[in-house]
Amino acid sequence: MTDAGTLPGQPRGGVLSGPATTRAVNVLAPNPSAMTLDGTNTWIVSEPGSGLAVVVDPGPLDEGHLRAVIDTAERAGKRIALTLLTHGHPDHAEGASRFAELTRTNVRALDPALRLGDEGLAPGDVITTGGLEMRVVPTPGHTGDSLSFHLPADRAVLTGDTVLGRGTTVVAHPDGRLGDYLDSLRRLRSLTVDDGIRTVLPGHGPVLDDAQGAVEFYLAHRASRLAQVETAVENGCTTPFEVVAQVYAGVDRSLWPAAELSVRAQLEYLRDHGLIGPG
Repeated sequence: MTDAGTLPGQPRGGVLSGPATTRAVNVLAPNPSAMTLDGTNTWIVSEPGSGLAVVVDPGPLDEGHLRAVIDTAERAGKRIALTLLTHGHPDHAEGASRFAELTRTNVRALDPALRLGDEGLAPGDVITTGGLEMRVVPTPGHTGDSLSFHLPADRAVLTGDTVLGRGTTVVAHPDGRLGDYLDSLRRLRSLTVDDGIRTVLPGHGPVLDDAQGAVEFYLAHRASRLAQVETAVENGCTTPFEVVAQVYAGVDRSLWPAAELSVRAQLEYLRDHGLIGPG
């Protein structure tokens, strides 16, 4: 058995639902799959002693899950006052409209199409509900609208799908772009170095207790994959599927469609930087 401490980011073991930091509690959605890992992590975030809470990513449209999130907050003496989205993929956002009905809250997101209410989210915004301080960090790449939320008091960052608790994420071409994603990882690395961020609260998978190690692993992984894709093209692969078959040969074939999205993003990046010829 591999010690979790030796894995990238030092993932925590045990049950995923429950308190993760002083201010953040996870309620795991019942939507496990190869892409969502154990399911979507729905985060309840609140300042200690406050009666108000913020929910990040209500998750899928599952009535039982949405009510479980509300019940978890209420058992802690909290009223949910605001809903935030890290990005618009259904496993994170599909339940947002119904959740807003149940909680009578606004939904704030970067994408105007996902918002309910007058306010959106923009880089540099600070969420202050109930005395909380949570800063909006732009982390596009997985999708064009991906955001992370920096929780300074807990030295933590909620990363959505930008950094997962296990494995690596998909750059969902064409909306997701690899250049943007690499910039986002570097931005997160700066938070670990300059702002003392230690903990990753991901959109899927376990909490990571070594944020810098996790981001460094992601950057190294992307560099390695880019080199592999470039080599595959040099070896005669002419289509994204051919590249997937060579580079991701050891990956479960059920994940190849997702891998193809990332390969398309990598090919675009390599072409944009003049490392391979036009497709």
